[in-house]
Amino acid sequence: MSRDLDDHGGPATRPIPARLDPRAGRGTGTPRRRTGPAVVVLRAVAAVVSVVLLAASGWGWYLGRVADATVDRTDAIPGDGTGGDPAEAMDLLLVGNDSRADLTPEQLARFNAGVDSGTNTDTMILVHVPADGSHASFVSFPRDSYVEIPGHGTDKLNAAYAHGYGDVDDAAPEADKESGGARLLVETINRLSGLEIDHYVEVDLLGFFELTEVVGGVTVNLCYAVDDSAYSGAVFPAGEQTISGVDALRFVRQRHGVRPDGSDALPRADLDRIVRQQVFLGGVLRKLLSQDVLLDLGTQRELVRAASEALTVDRDLDLLDLARQLQSVTPGDIDFRTVPIADPDARDANGSSIVQLADEETLHAFFAGLAAEPEAAAPGAPAAPDTVAPSEVSVEVLNGSGVPGAAAQARSALEAAGFRVTGTGNADRSDHDRTTIRHAAGDEAPAATLAAQVPGALTEVADDATPGTVQLVLGGDFSGIGQAVPPPTSSPAAPAEPARTAADTSCIN
Repeated sequence: MSRDLDDHGGPATRPIPARLDPRAGRGTGTPRRRTGPAVVVLRAVAAVVSVVLLAASGWGWYLGRVADATVDRTDAIPGDGTGGDPAEAMDLLLVGNDSRADLTPEQLARFNAGVDSGTNTDTMILVHVPADGSHASFVSFPRDSYVEIPGHGTDKLNAAYAHGYGDVDDAAPEADKESGGARLLVETINRLSGLEIDHYVEVDLLGFFELTEVVGGVTVNLCYAVDDSAYSGAVFPAGEQTISGVDALRFVRQRHGVRPDGSDALPRADLDRIVRQQVFLGGVLRKLLSQDVLLDLGTQRELVRAASEALTVDRDLDLLDLARQLQSVTPGDIDFRTVPIADPDARDANGSSIVQLADEETLHAFFAGLAAEPEAAAPGAPAAPDTVAPSEVSVEVLNGSGVPGAAAQARSALEAAGFRVTGTGNADRSDHDRTTIRHAAGDEAPAATLAAQVPGALTEVADDATPGTVQLVLGGDFSGIGQAVPPPTSSPAAPAEPARTAADTSCIN
């Protein structure tokens, strides 16, 4: 049964129809072909890479146009739908939908897919490609990430599509409902990342199966033999092996199972499954960029056919433009990451298992760093600000730390260091987290002199600062004059795993 969003603390809204609720079984409704974990990438890459190295030839142009003309299109990008400038950096959302609605009972049994569980977007990967196409970064979002979904309060990320689908009037065409789901998912990722998604690509479970068959399988490497016959059906020996079709589906869907010694095969469950998906995608990319595929026109034609049947993209994505942008990329230029996580084992108010992502500041900084374009080499580090003698610096000390007497103690220490303290007092608020040095424009040298006594303090130009007087606002992090201020703390994000490139063939769980 679907349930009200009030259970998650959000505003009361219309419940998700049972057929759409990722936490419930699918009822009646128009079935739709949807995407599997790697399918999204496979489609984009298959349709694109098959064109990339032949872009200069009429054959390559023909294949690209066939793919462009035959893929399904959806209004996935909110706003004016311009889809970004091909000459600029691009952010693309790859979505794998785990719906089984289009599978026969025989296929469900063969794939160990179980029963359909609704409109599940269980694989969500943000792909960033810089304007020069020199590399590409794939960032995975755990499906159980507990996030703010615009208009629906907090919920698991894989419910965003279902919420958007359910927001569209029941009498509307199916395509409109699907577009509504895609748009809300894109809006949610935009809010999480601080970026603006330019394009959307989606693939389904059956399409994933077909594409792995076309490329002739993908090589993966396992550190341990695994047995997950009870759930995904994944049973693999240790070491390198080539998998395709049903085995490929089982590999990327596995999140349970045991090793020969009886220990958990994937102790981090969905997070280890993300690593499996990334490793498999890396293998697919290596295969697509190999001589076996690049020099085989028949295989390329089959890839374009399979991709065009499985792919759903936004209205403005031009596969040839994307191919041109990526034509110089090699497996070593493609890296895989996972969004920063604070707590992978958190629980929501109802006791359900969730993944708590890092705070907004940390997430935005992570994606800003990802999207930062390389800068031209600077002639050298910027010169340090000029300083003056402490006796030439007038300081006003304001206590915003909430610790009684902190301003008086700071005054004594500053005067002992030779500064002229003009007065002390309390800050307007008593909830300052960071110690801050505020000064008027033109007072950079006195501010730099004071900052040397409070290493790590923020320094800012303030319009309301009195010229000739530097203001020291003590925050909760203040530990004394001459003592370093610790860096700001955010949610205790787990240490980021090193990025793995598509060229990496080392073993995994």
